[in-house]
Amino acid sequence: MIDALQKYLKENNYSQFHLKTAMFDMDGVLFDSMKNHSRCWHEAMKHFGFNLPREEAYMHEGRTGAGTINIVSLRERGHEATEEEIEKIYAYKSQLFNACPKAERMPGANELLQQVKASGIIPMLVTGSGQKTLLERLHRNFPGIFLPELMVTAFDVQYGKPNPEPYLMGLQKAYQYLHPDASHSTLHASHSTPHASDSTLHAPHSTLHASHPTLHDLAPHHRLAPNCSIVVENAPLGVQAAVAAGVFTIAVNTGPLPDSALLDEGANLLFPSMQALSDAWQTLLHDIQTVKV
Repeated sequence: MIDALQKYLKENNYSQFHLKTAMFDMDGVLFDSMKNHSRCWHEAMKHFGFNLPREEAYMHEGRTGAGTINIVSLRERGHEATEEEIEKIYAYKSQLFNACPKAERMPGANELLQQVKASGIIPMLVTGSGQKTLLERLHRNFPGIFLPELMVTAFDVQYGKPNPEPYLMGLQKAYQYLHPDASHSTLHASHSTPHASDSTLHAPHSTLHASHPTLHDLAPHHRLAPNCSIVVENAPLGVQAAVAAGVFTIAVNTGPLPDSALLDEGANLLFPSMQALSDAWQTLLHDIQTVKV
């Protein structure tokens, strides 16, 4: 783990970590829900005349619902879906998902979150989900862990994963939480880019909109620096987003994808499960807090 941490610091021109927050994806990380999502995406798209194989749904994990629908629509019809189509398809997919047996907590997730909080690190949620029952579900399964002001959902972003915006928004919300008296930026986080020490987005991982603003559009001091956080992700698109945001990214391979699908997107560390990461947390935390280059 030390080698991976040192490599990250050197590549991003940091001398050490100043860990304050840990940002967690939700589906496939906190909940064992991806089997339900992949089946419901497949059935919903089929219902409206599209083809989205279950296996492909795993690759789209982390995207907004509109993003997933439009990729398939562009592929099969040559144009994006209308707003009305998107609403109907996503509503039907949500209806199917809500009828599924409730996904259990991912083994090891609660233990890890309890350790993170006990360590003085602030847990945050960064998800592409827009489920109305999100808050209740989190409070029921992980009581006292997540604060609403430290969550990034589909309602907070213009661009979903693999765009770095969700994690940049997470860094901005963390800064505002830790510095409540500081003057807040008047710009939306979608107008942000990685920390100033990162001269540009890593090209292989950047999927920004063509009009995505530059570093000058948002002062870096209105966001927590990337070396003050870590990300826990299970999806290739989520790994892309976190790496592009400049944050040390831990992949947990809780699904059917090969490890290479996560490592090739730039994951700094990979664990086979949330339980494995939970078991290694104390050692990892010690290394993060002591490693220097």
